[in-house]
Amino acid sequence: MHRTFYVPSFRLVLFSIGTAGLLTAFYPNKLSLEKAFKRINDEVQQHSRAYETLSEASQRLGHRLTGSPNGTRAESYAFDLLSSYGFKEVRYEPFEVEAWQRDTVTLSVVPDRSDNFREVPVVALAHSPVESHVKGEIVDVGNGLEGDFAAVKDKLKGKIALVNIGLAAPTKGARNLHRSEKTALAIQHGASGVIMVNLVPGNVLLTGTASVTGKLISIPSVCISLESGQALRAWMQEEPSKMQAVIDMTNTSRKIRARNVIATLKGSKYPDEKIIVGGHLDSWDLATGAIDNGIGSFAIMDIARTFKTLKLKPKRTIEFVLFMGEEQGLLGSRAMVENLKKAGQLDKVRYMMNLDMTNDPTGLNAFGRSDMVSFLNTVGETMKQVEPTFGNQMQNQAGLHSDHQPFMLEGVPVVGMNGHLAKDVLDCYHANCDRINLVNADQLKNTVRYSTMLLYALADADAIPTRRQTDTQTRDYLVAQGLRTPLQIANEWRWKE
Repeated sequence: MHRTFYVPSFRLVLFSIGTAGLLTAFYPNKLSLEKAFKRINDEVQQHSRAYETLSEASQRLGHRLTGSPNGTRAESYAFDLLSSYGFKEVRYEPFEVEAWQRDTVTLSVVPDRSDNFREVPVVALAHSPVESHVKGEIVDVGNGLEGDFAAVKDKLKGKIALVNIGLAAPTKGARNLHRSEKTALAIQHGASGVIMVNLVPGNVLLTGTASVTGKLISIPSVCISLESGQALRAWMQEEPSKMQAVIDMTNTSRKIRARNVIATLKGSKYPDEKIIVGGHLDSWDLATGAIDNGIGSFAIMDIARTFKTLKLKPKRTIEFVLFMGEEQGLLGSRAMVENLKKAGQLDKVRYMMNLDMTNDPTGLNAFGRSDMVSFLNTVGETMKQVEPTFGNQMQNQAGLHSDHQPFMLEGVPVVGMNGHLAKDVLDCYHANCDRINLVNADQLKNTVRYSTMLLYALADADAIPTRRQTDTQTRDYLVAQGLRTPLQIANEWRWKE
């Protein structure tokens, strides 16, 4: 997952609509939502296999890096598991991916005209060059926001940018940029390299992509720990000479074939209309990716199991999708959207639901589609009737940097679940401590049962209020959601000004 998924903390004030009236409109002559939700709730509470299968896969497979032998084994594991749940329509969706893998990297720091080198523990960020040797003066760009780069724009050419991955002492209202966007800004300003400072204590080294496109970038980008960053900045303050950094690295990058895994449950009334529920199966290679995104992808497989076990037959077709290549640039979801476009099938995707590090949901997110708020509020209220501990905290804000993004940029409606993770769990994001011991089995079970309820409500509704947007509507929607600037930085803004 790309963790700068921006969702501000606020709740909508919703106007009151009679639940019974809405249910009658959406479910004439059908099993009531409440009855269906109770069946789902009981089944998941008693028989969920999400934690069990994630534990097994973590032990058997290890990491799930796209393009690696482990990644291929993970694809097969998901295919076989979905087949074992009774799905006859399980398929691979192959795509070509530029598979980046780390090899060697070192970072040395030395004052100008000195031989007092210090070696700094470092990890390469993905899509850095296959080979790189750069030496340059370090320029501190702070949090690495647009204003921070603008403040040093005349000092950065040919230099190495020192940038926080997160926001240290953030300005009120400031929105962080993704590490790839900060790297893109450094490249735009002529930097010869980037040193990212992780802000998690405990000498934690974070990996992830530094490329907005999923392709190789032109300069090396590396990560150092919070403690190394603090020591480096202190040394820069004490040392009268300008501080130089030397980055040496080798990596490998080659084209391979990876595979999304898709299980299909045919709709009973509108089989040509699809609800896609997806999450990325791949992970980085420093650990097993139990949180990012084991809890999302293995929840999806357990949601699929629940539908099969209960013999639920919603009106619309559901595609349960395990994406590969998310960590390397949303590659699997981009490939799926391109395939749908070429086949003229994108209009038939009525909704995309994405589970990426979604844990213990407390509410639903309409993703800026106000015409869906009433529908989702009714669904949330019914969830709360079945399970009073469900928070039903509605949000209505879109974000970027996960597998919903390619769908959203083509106007496909997106829905999300508002989850939460403890700070000590989030501190292991993309790090070597992301292992099964971080996963809370009961919270994972909550993800499965609430997500299954929402998915069933969308797939079985007689009418869904919102449809795919036109290109102009999509542009206006993205502007209204405050996403134009990050998309422009990532070179993904296709509209003329």
